[in-house]
Amino acid sequence: MVNSKSHNAVLKTESSNALKIFLSILAIAFCFFIPHYANLPIFIYPIVVLIVVWLYLKYISKENFSDIFFSFKRFRVKAIWIGIIVAILLSLFFRFAWDPFINKIIPSGRIDLSDFASIRNSPVNYAIILLLALLVGGFYEEIIFHGFIFTRLEKIFKGKRATITAFMLTTIIFGFYHFQQGLKGILLTAIAGAVYHVLILKFNRNLWYGVFVHAFFDFIGLTLIYLGKLS
Repeated sequence: MVNSKSHNAVLKTESSNALKIFLSILAIAFCFFIPHYANLPIFIYPIVVLIVVWLYLKYISKENFSDIFFSFKRFRVKAIWIGIIVAILLSLFFRFAWDPFINKIIPSGRIDLSDFASIRNSPVNYAIILLLALLVGGFYEEIIFHGFIFTRLEKIFKGKRATITAFMLTTIIFGFYHFQQGLKGILLTAIAGAVYHVLILKFNRNLWYGVFVHAFFDFIGLTLIYLGKLS
C-alpha cells in the first residue's frame, strides 16, 4: 500500500512537471511568434504579450515580475551610466571589429533596416522611434527574453548547467527573433543580446542593466540611421 501511494505520488509529480514544461514551451512560442504573425501594431502586441506573461506568472508558476528580474525597487542610477558606456563600446566593437570580420565571411547580404527607413530626415518619426526603442526594445524585449524566457528555460534544464544552457538558448532565440533583419542581423542581435544578458546576470539578475544598455545601443543605431550614416 505504501509503495502504491509512493508510486502514485511520483507519477503525479512527473505529470505536473511535464505539464509545466509544456506550458513553458507554449508560452515561449507565444512570445516569439505573436509579435511577428498576429498583425498587431507595435504599441499593441507588447501589451498583449505582457498580459499573457503576467497571467502565466500569477496563475501557473505562482510568481511575479520580480522573479523574472524586474522590479522598480531594484532601479539603480548606476544602471544608466553603465548602460551608456557599454552601449558605446558595443557599437564601436560592431563598427570596427565585427563588421569587417563578418563581411569577409559573408560578403553578400546586409542587415535589413528597412523597418526604420521612415525616420531618415524626419525629426518627428525619429523622436517616436526613440521612445519605442526604450519601451519596446529596452523594457519589453528585456522583460520577455532575458527575464521570462530565460527563467522558463532555466527551470526546464535543472542542474549545474541550467543557467549556461538557458543563457545559450535564450541568446539563440533572441537572435532569431530578429530574423526579419537577415542573417547578419540575427548574428548581431544574438551577440548584442548576450552582452545585455551578461550585464543582468553580473549585477545580481537586475534587469535594469539590460534595459538601459539595450535602449542606448538602439539609440545609437537609430541616430546613425536618422543622420544617414547607416542604411
